[in-house]
Amino acid sequence: MLRAFMTRISQMVDVWVVQMESRTPRRLAVNHVTMLATGLLTTPRHSRCIFLRLFRLTTKEGRWTMSGHSKWAQIRRAKGVNDARRGQLFTRLGREIVVAVREGGGGDPNANFRLRMAVQHAREANMPMENIERTIKRAQGGTEGAALEEITYEGYGPGGTAMLVQSLTENRNRTVAEVRNAFSRNGGNLGENGCVDWLFEAKGIIEVELKGHDPDELSLEALDMGADDVEPVGPNDEVLTIYTDSADLEKVRQALEAKKYKVVKAESSLAPKTKIDLADEKVAHQVMRLVEKLEDLDDVQNVYTNADFPEEFAASYEG
Repeated sequence: MLRAFMTRISQMVDVWVVQMESRTPRRLAVNHVTMLATGLLTTPRHSRCIFLRLFRLTTKEGRWTMSGHSKWAQIRRAKGVNDARRGQLFTRLGREIVVAVREGGGGDPNANFRLRMAVQHAREANMPMENIERTIKRAQGGTEGAALEEITYEGYGPGGTAMLVQSLTENRNRTVAEVRNAFSRNGGNLGENGCVDWLFEAKGIIEVELKGHDPDELSLEALDMGADDVEPVGPNDEVLTIYTDSADLEKVRQALEAKKYKVVKAESSLAPKTKIDLADEKVAHQVMRLVEKLEDLDDVQNVYTNADFPEEFAASYEG
């Protein structure tokens, strides 16, 4: 029996290695391991739990392919404070609401998923509800934001990293000049349309409060609900980050809330299909500086990159 158990564990590790190399979402990896272990363990749920614990013991620093989200989130949260002081953040959030009303199907957040996400972002940034409601009403009137265009710029950052820059602008000539200048002054190059967008894919990101919940059990619940991936948590983490297919974001969010889990954040985002590991601290800081300079631009809404680096590089970054 012991020999059979060790054989099965070896098979599980082999499958895990293959999935890591191919960057297959964890849900598929878990399913494969479940099939291998079903004959040995009591239930598929037990085999999944074994797999998750095995994964956290054997992966480098306990990280999966999308772990960069938490590192960037810390930088962006600190950056958001500075933006708010300059009055930029509320302007960006207002534009996001306007376009959501215009493109997403009206001013009812319950019927307009894009607007619901925009309102959620605004509330997370402590934007007053009266400001949100006023912006929605102006957008419904048809005059607010009529000239706004959604434009995505692509380019390369230090270390050969890929950059996607999403903007909302009333003057595309001004915006492209500012984006190009930010790239050129910070070790990057603005590229042609299509040069890097194929390196990214749409994903849903959900953060759930961990207080009072076992991370393993919550991870298994999320996978059962249709999540693609969950990010391993550290001893001091307060939330579990869950990744979904963009089309499943709302379904998984609703399923979590139906189970009385507190959803802290749910948003559509872009995740890199593969990452570039930056082992040089100086280059990592150059990438962070470029992201900050791009985010400083009034017309820029979001910046995405495929750069990945140790967490200590983020901690040592001073801007």
